Amino acid sequence: MTSTQDDHSGLIDADALRTRLTALTEATDGEGSDPKVRNAVLGELKTAVRDARKIAEDKLADDGGGLLCAQRLSFIQDEIIRVIYDFALYHVYRIKNPSAAERMSVVAVGGYGRGTLAPGSDIDLLFVLPYKQTPWGEQIVEYILYMLWDLGFKVGHATRNIDECIRLSKADMTIRTAILEARHIWGDEELFEDLVARFQKEVVEGTSSEFIAAKLQERDERHRRQGTSRYLVEPNIKEGKGGLRDLNTLFWIAKYHYQVSSQSELVKIGVLKRAERTRFRRAEDFLWAVRCHLHFLTGRPEERLSFDVQREIAVRLGYTQHPGMKDVERFMKHYFLIAKEVGDLTRILCAALEDEHVKDPRGRGISGIMRRFRVGRSDSNAPQPVKGAPGFVVENNRLSVTADTIFETDPVNLLRVFQLADKHDYNMHPRLTRLIRHSLKLINNDVRKDPEANRLFLSVLTSRNHPEKILRKMNETGVLGRFVPEFGKVVAMMQFNMYHHYTVDEHLIRSIGVLAEIERGDSGEDHPLSTDLIRTLQNRKLLYVTMFLHDIAKGRPEDHSIAGAKVARKLCPRFGLNDAETETVAWLIEHHLDMSTIAQSRDLSDRKTITDFAHTVQSHERLKLLLILTVADIRAVGPGVFNGWKGQLLRTLYYATEPHLTGGHSKMSHGQAITQAKEELVSRLGHWTDIDRKAYLNRHYPAYWLRTEPDRLETHAELLHKADKNGEQLSFDVTPRAFEGVTELTIMAQDHPRLLSVIAGACYSTGANIVDAQIDTTTDGFALDTIFIGRELPGDDDERRRGERITALIEKTLRGDERIPEPVAKKGSVKGRMKAFKVASEVLLNNTLSDDYTVLEVSGLDRPGLLYDLTRSIATLNLNIGSAHISTFGEKVVDVFYVTDLTGQKIANIGRQEIIRERLEAAVEGQVELDPAAPVARKVRRQAS
Repeated sequence: MTSTQDDHSGLIDADALRTRLTALTEATDGEGSDPKVRNAVLGELKTAVRDARKIAEDKLADDGGGLLCAQRLSFIQDEIIRVIYDFALYHVYRIKNPSAAERMSVVAVGGYGRGTLAPGSDIDLLFVLPYKQTPWGEQIVEYILYMLWDLGFKVGHATRNIDECIRLSKADMTIRTAILEARHIWGDEELFEDLVARFQKEVVEGTSSEFIAAKLQERDERHRRQGTSRYLVEPNIKEGKGGLRDLNTLFWIAKYHYQVSSQSELVKIGVLKRAERTRFRRAEDFLWAVRCHLHFLTGRPEERLSFDVQREIAVRLGYTQHPGMKDVERFMKHYFLIAKEVGDLTRILCAALEDEHVKDPRGRGISGIMRRFRVGRSDSNAPQPVKGAPGFVVENNRLSVTADTIFETDPVNLLRVFQLADKHDYNMHPRLTRLIRHSLKLINNDVRKDPEANRLFLSVLTSRNHPEKILRKMNETGVLGRFVPEFGKVVAMMQFNMYHHYTVDEHLIRSIGVLAEIERGDSGEDHPLSTDLIRTLQNRKLLYVTMFLHDIAKGRPEDHSIAGAKVARKLCPRFGLNDAETETVAWLIEHHLDMSTIAQSRDLSDRKTITDFAHTVQSHERLKLLLILTVADIRAVGPGVFNGWKGQLLRTLYYATEPHLTGGHSKMSHGQAITQAKEELVSRLGHWTDIDRKAYLNRHYPAYWLRTEPDRLETHAELLHKADKNGEQLSFDVTPRAFEGVTELTIMAQDHPRLLSVIAGACYSTGANIVDAQIDTTTDGFALDTIFIGRELPGDDDERRRGERITALIEKTLRGDERIPEPVAKKGSVKGRMKAFKVASEVLLNNTLSDDYTVLEVSGLDRPGLLYDLTRSIATLNLNIGSAHISTFGEKVVDVFYVTDLTGQKIANIGRQEIIRERLEAAVEGQVELDPAAPVARKVRRQAS
């Protein structure tokens, strides 16, 4: 998509602009240095820039050409710089007889040198001089720069002679890369040509290996900063993996090594095929379209495609909603497919480079290319046949083939190649990867139904080595989506929410990796129960197949768990599973969210919670499978989503349910778990007296011992013990937890209905966001509440002081010394990324989930102060909170309260249930009614109608 004169027509009329600027100097006899003239010139230029950029934005909306837009913006910038240069030369710093030193070439470098600019891009300029700087040259440069700065541009600049350019290019890779893409804008063209010729001869020649190694190292470091996956749901379109900078790096390497100036030349010399060059241009055009829209939309050089802009960008690009997929999700799927294309192109180019050099067996990935180049060719690395696999050879631990027809001869080899890589821990030769991609059409229904192909696939999926690595390679080459078309539908699919950090396919593959990690015992400290249980499973194959399929029906109109079970019933027989195995996998997929939901949002000390869950699960083997699946699923959602608190809740649910499914014969009964927790705590309290220890063990109800971690048990014990010794009725503890990204506040106070409301209000008024809460009551009438707030400060000491400020406010409020300030932000407190999401408010009231309590489940869009509004409303409605379970899933919050009326009874009256539902729905929206007798607005409206 090379831009033409027609593409730039109508953007800016440079000649007319020059005429207008010259006219401004008529009163001063052509002299343009007068400040008034300069101001007038600046005004004309601002108008020209504004109008031209508006035309470029309108053209982008009309034709959708991202690369064209970037080239148009570059053309506008060129013309503005030329006009400024000419005005400075002919009207401000006029010289009649310029000397040989009074010459200058204005050169675009870096991204601007490529002839592309985003609306908010920096303008990188190099002013090239023949010799050292002269007063005239200094004045011209200064005039141009100050005018550009006054126009609002961010300008990167350097003024050097050619000798300096060459010397600095040899020493600094950044300067070398900038000059590699130098482009003449205006001024003395001969100077520019001299620079290019000397740069090529004195800098580029013979230094290809050094340059490639430096660029790949830069790329790897950039990926580490931005996130190593190209499937992060809020990607950086410039610096992220699979973004524009990766494409730039590819072309820098190609231009430097092959000495080409365009992508079409790479086709001529055989590095890229014509179709691959088309993919390159398509990827480049799409990424530029997204970037230009993003800059225009935000009015700044924003490179992160955050949730709050994704939907608007999707609309600008013309995406529409389809059944099961929002417009924004379709747009982001396209984005991730493009990012995948960029990865493919990277491998193709590096394969071509390596054709000229032998791979060093110690080098891992293309980043080791520098070392491999130095090794040189060697006959000792001759390909060796792979035993039992005719047609496959291995060279320096890299799998390759003897003939390009190997897949045409037997398409099942497209699965066998990955089984061999897994079995022998081989890497794939880039040329083999390229051949696989070009052979995908061979995977048809016959191959999908082939028993051997399915056996090979199941071997990879259930491998005891590193199945995640091989499955990701299968996905990157396209084999996985082609062999399992249902998986192909979720490739690059994002879910427009803040809970999931990765695309669906990446999440599924990561979950297999977590599962393998647990099975190897590498997660023992984090997941001790799962690590123990996975060794006792009767059929580990079920675990891996379920994990691979559990989210495979995402993006469909129906519930993905139910739809996923249907997919499993279709696929499992194909994979070689019998009827019983298929039914177990289908059941696990249909119920894969149950354990997480119940553990996080139900009272695990309530007997009915456990009996209902046991009735659903029905067998001990299913319970074990479900626990391990739940742990791996949450872990694979994203970093920091699984934490010790969730792990403890899952273990508690498991241990409470196990006796119901084993006839009471289990590893640890309910009573045994409590006894063990007490004994472990006692072992930590050796400095207490026997009397104090025994008395303390009787201060808590059974539920507390079941759901509280050992370290937290000790913290609570010391807190209460200290308060007793000091005769205090109020005590606090603050513990920063950097790993989980939270700070834990523990509050001990005399129990009363509004206590949780006071705590939530103090957190809200100090700007703290509650992400979780554990509410307990002691047998002697004290509340022991553990509140988790989102971490805001990097240092533990600073975060501890922040927590102490919050607990100090709670203390003053409870003592009556201070009042919690009324929240000033109601609905408007939804900030930043949250604004991008719409979550319907819902209040469910259920009397069947517990024998003793009415269960209120409140869901809606999370915001600061939501828990405060809910607890104030509940207190105003004269309800007692028996337990509270606060869960956040990205932007969505699910708060569950076990409540009774003031007499300890369930809420049975239908009219009162309606009032509770209406009041709490209003509270979710930020409308809190503190008068218990106030009428319900919606109810009044219904009666009126």
